[in-house]
Amino acid sequence: MSILIPILAQAPPAAPTPGPGGGIGFFVPFIFIFIIMYFVLFRPQKKRQQEQQRLISALKTGDKVVTNAGIHGLIANVKETTVMLKVADNVKIELEKSAIANVLKDG
Repeated sequence: MSILIPILAQAPPAAPTPGPGGGIGFFVPFIFIFIIMYFVLFRPQKKRQQEQQRLISALKTGDKVVTNAGIHGLIANVKETTVMLKVADNVKIELEKSAIANVLKDG
């Protein structure tokens, strides 16, 4: 009997039984957080980029525009990657198309 007590004292603990919600239940909150981040952060940003790309591709001579720097002007010439912007009489500046923030509507 005295030999049995040290052997029982050295026995490894029993394996824990998995609780409710085991393996996949741990990841469910992370999945929900990722889904919320997608709809709050990534999706609106992608929509804004697509809208800006459409605006840039639709630029044409005669459009009244506002640049990212707040300069108002009239497009005098459209090139492949740049536009010539008339900001005053006999004053034209060349800008990248990506610098155009908004096209003003007439009326």
